[in-house]
Amino acid sequence: MTMVFFNMKEQMIGAGEFKTHCLRLLDEVNKKHKVLVITKRGRAIARLTPTAQQAVSLYGCLKGVAVIQGDIVGSTGEVWEADAHD
Repeated sequence: MTMVFFNMKEQMIGAGEFKTHCLRLLDEVNKKHKVLVITKRGRAIARLTPTAQQAVSLYGCLKGVAVIQGDIVGSTGEVWEADAHD
């Protein structure tokens, strides 16, 4: 069983602004996995949420996120108890 959690932050937006930018906002909700609460005269009237996504493989999901700086294989010069010779 694979569980996927998204940090869904709600953003309030007026109905008029939603109407003006509807297509862009739909793409943004899908891409950023956020929730839009559409308001009319300050009262929430609708909620736009992304559809359930298929499970994402953890293998390779962070590719390109980390940057290696320096030598990650060589010794740090630190003497570890496991390396100490009697």
